[in-house]
Amino acid sequence: ATSGEHVTRPGPRPPPVLQLRAPRACASLRSAGHRAATMLRWPAGVWAVLGPLLWGCGLALQGGMLYPRESPSRERKELDGLWRFRADFSDNRRQGFEQRWYQAPLREVRPPGEGALGLGGEAPAARWRDFNDVGQDRYLRGFVGWVWYEREATLPQRWTQDLDTRVVLRIGSAHYHAIVVSAGNWVNGVHVAEHEGGHLPFEADISKLVQSGPLSSCRITIAINNTLTPHTLPPGTILYKNDKAKYPKGYFVQNTNFDFFNYAGLHRPVLLYTTPTTYIDDITIKTDVDQDIGLVNYQIFVQGNEHFQLEVRLLDEEGKVVAQGTGGRGQLQVPGAHLWWPYLMHEHPAYLYSLEVRLTAQTATGPVSDFYTLPVGIRTVAVTESQFRINGKPFYFHGVNKHEDADIRGKGFDWPLLMKDFNLLRWLGANAFRTSHYPYAEEVMQLCDRYGIVVIDESPGVGIVLPQSYSNVSLQHHLEVMEELVRRDKNHPAVVMWSVANEPTSYLPPAGEYFKTLIAHTKALDPSRPVTFVTNSNYEADLGAPYVDVICVNSYYSWYHDYGHLEVIQLQLASQFENWYKTYQKPIIQSEYGADAIPGFHQDPSLMFSEEYQKNVLQQYHLVLDQKRKEYVVGELIWNFADFMTDQAPTRVLGNKKGIFTRQRQPKSAAFLLRERYWKLANETSYHQSAAKS
Repeated sequence: ATSGEHVTRPGPRPPPVLQLRAPRACASLRSAGHRAATMLRWPAGVWAVLGPLLWGCGLALQGGMLYPRESPSRERKELDGLWRFRADFSDNRRQGFEQRWYQAPLREVRPPGEGALGLGGEAPAARWRDFNDVGQDRYLRGFVGWVWYEREATLPQRWTQDLDTRVVLRIGSAHYHAIVVSAGNWVNGVHVAEHEGGHLPFEADISKLVQSGPLSSCRITIAINNTLTPHTLPPGTILYKNDKAKYPKGYFVQNTNFDFFNYAGLHRPVLLYTTPTTYIDDITIKTDVDQDIGLVNYQIFVQGNEHFQLEVRLLDEEGKVVAQGTGGRGQLQVPGAHLWWPYLMHEHPAYLYSLEVRLTAQTATGPVSDFYTLPVGIRTVAVTESQFRINGKPFYFHGVNKHEDADIRGKGFDWPLLMKDFNLLRWLGANAFRTSHYPYAEEVMQLCDRYGIVVIDESPGVGIVLPQSYSNVSLQHHLEVMEELVRRDKNHPAVVMWSVANEPTSYLPPAGEYFKTLIAHTKALDPSRPVTFVTNSNYEADLGAPYVDVICVNSYYSWYHDYGHLEVIQLQLASQFENWYKTYQKPIIQSEYGADAIPGFHQDPSLMFSEEYQKNVLQQYHLVLDQKRKEYVVGELIWNFADFMTDQAPTRVLGNKKGIFTRQRQPKSAAFLLRERYWKLANETSYHQSAAKS
């Protein structure tokens, strides 16, 4: 901070209520990471024996995070529609806790001097939208601190009266620090759960609250704080401006080191679901192939009873049983298995089996059954010195980086928008994307499984720049976030690689040990997938690169330097690739490249910000990529799929304009250039003509 300014947090947090975070797990993360790197090249027989022994050795989180699916034993109730909403504009942002807003309906809360729609007043929040862009209040758009959401839910009678039914509240994403402070009867609000970190789900068993007496509805109140600190993911700082001649008393701003708008609130669905009190808690699937036999190694975790029976069946897409087994751990063998192939890599991509699990148990009140069905794609992933292989064949990533971002919605989940994006990806001929720079909604991962879009699954580790963000506190939180991410996405065949961070200051002295530990921990959690982080550091100075399986490098030649000089791109890009590969002998992905283009700006000869200049930058990159992909470059991901919102700055005209589509999903000239290239790449690698025609 400069003179007269200091960094802090706006008001202390209330004391933790129920921490869902967990301690670190494996005693030796480094050795586990080494084992995991070796396992990527294990033959099927060795994996079948040793793989299950290492499942979850790094996983310290209690309980699973299966996606809530309806079944004969499970119900779900989505809490979409409108939620009551209030932002806490008090100086210390703690008025909601001091006045115990959770003890009464929010409509009864009216701080002195504030109107119903004034600063901090009541306003509805529609499903599922960040609060920033839905109103007309500029103070609310940039608000930093606690906001409160409330929803009343009518419950089925059986849920409240059947003590053999377990009722669970699940929150898909609350950015950033969330406390569920009231769920139960109308008078006495009860603290239920607390979760730190956005973009990933958390849940709480509220059975005792809703089954404690005559009750037909419950009130759910969620307090969310979007403040970022040096130890959150992503990190940030609060800067207080103390010059009284320039700023009012208590004035502060949230500073970040990432280039997208910090949308906040409830990003994704909130729902209630039920299970029996003895239930299937988690399932872990690892697949392999031995000649033409598909191998599905499974492990099933049960809660609520130590005595139970498990039946497992694997069904093909026609509903035919192709393999079956019993018990909590085993291997299903599928002769002549249909493999899960990426889009445009096979005539029938993205083949999904269904794993049906049936649990039966005897309880004090009688027999109980639980059913859960999990989509399963049989495929393998391997990395060599110069190739990325899926099902034993070289795979070349030709795709995009994205953001969960759109007008009005912000990062809020929206089905029509999601389907539009997937239709555009398929039109483009893209076979992959990276979840830059945070985990995307679970429904996105499900569509990737279904359509064969390969995913590099990235944590919210973006903007790790300050030395204090490499502290033990930060590392502990980062380890836990990776546990949550792997726990949620481990069974998705579309996910082929984990990314633990984007553009950290990996040249700083503490970065080496930080990323060594973090990557080893991730490999211990999931030995079957490679791990990377995305760098923009110099190849000689990067202290984390020795520990990744694939080098992912971002560069913006002739954009952030050598402005307008397209003639230097080929030399600089070729040198970049050669230096990285000579140093590490690992496959390389050009994980970001591009240029801003304002839609409708045209200039010939091309100048920066014109659509022609964006095309020219891409063309210069492609000339080098076409040379190096024959050697050790295994992918290219354009930055970005679509324009997106950022913080306000002189270099950002209503956001970042590097998209090949506008924020409204309309194509710029570069989209047609990239489409031509991606379909050409697909055809060159002998993909089926029937897929190309479709």
